[in-house]
Amino acid sequence: MTAPILVVEDDPFPRLLQVILDPAAPAARVAAFGDFFAHDLPDFGGWCAALRSRLGKLNPATVRLVADQGALAASLAGASIAVVESLRVGEKELAVANGLRVIQKYGTITANIDTAACAQRGIPVLTLRRRANMACAEHALAMMLALARRLCETDGLISVEQLRAAGFAPAAFDRAHTANANWARIPGLRTLHGSQLGIVGMGEIGRELALRAAACGMRIVYSQRSRLPAADETRYGAGYAPLAALLAESDYVSLHLPGNAATRGIIGQRELEHLKPGAMLINISRAELVDRTALLDALRTGRLSGFATDTPYEEPGRADDSLLALRNVIMTPHLAAQPRFNALGDFEEMLINLAGFI
Repeated sequence: MTAPILVVEDDPFPRLLQVILDPAAPAARVAAFGDFFAHDLPDFGGWCAALRSRLGKLNPATVRLVADQGALAASLAGASIAVVESLRVGEKELAVANGLRVIQKYGTITANIDTAACAQRGIPVLTLRRRANMACAEHALAMMLALARRLCETDGLISVEQLRAAGFAPAAFDRAHTANANWARIPGLRTLHGSQLGIVGMGEIGRELALRAAACGMRIVYSQRSRLPAADETRYGAGYAPLAALLAESDYVSLHLPGNAATRGIIGQRELEHLKPGAMLINISRAELVDRTALLDALRTGRLSGFATDTPYEEPGRADDSLLALRNVIMTPHLAAQPRFNALGDFEEMLINLAGFI
């Protein structure tokens, strides 16, 4: 039997399909993925072998990686499966896909796939709710909570001496009349409940964050180029707002946009000046979405009460980064989508589902 052919959008994570399925995968790529997963999965080769044993006729396969629309259309002839993230699949692509049995969207939003045309041809479209996107949403929510509760500023400060050294004024309350909660007298603590979250970019991760923020009792608004259908707004409990209004009215603003020429510096001096006084900004997307100079100024003047980011402006970052000197800043080293088992679980689920079509 001829090995099945998969056409896969050439993106860092979907390249894993080539490593798992295609015996012709470059040795350097196989080694690179082994290194990529090693800190969470030392026996990456054993994991691949175990998964292959469950895939029946899907393994081995020929994997064609495609980087753009032209390459996609040129590669679909004879393919059984197409896996796409952002590349479009429409009438033009389907016309040359004479053997296509199934299309896999690497995510849940199928706006780039003509699902009606696929249905007319009897080609199922599968989706995948990515574990890494859920982890990113959890990370953003954790950052909001950490800023609201001043966790990073107060972690480990449990003695009077430590608190005073940190600039606080701890003193016990009169227990004959009151409770003694917050005897450390930490000001400015907040709750998420009842506050407004503005999500800039209501894509896969933004939607996951909305679900979690709603569970915390937050009001949610979002801004992006295209408004969601009313059914989706209802599902995520989110109302649309232009960016300026979102910034002016939100207690927390979370950025979920791709990094490209259109989004670079989308939050600059003007936008930070429009922020609701005392708002907090979370960025787990790309550092370049926020103008660094304007950000530092907004933090130092108090216009912005807190900032949390998972993507330093330099990667790896620098220990002398001026943002680290500010107490109301949280920075993590690109951890949001972790652990690696999120990606491994995604592709295991995907391949087992796809195997049923071969």
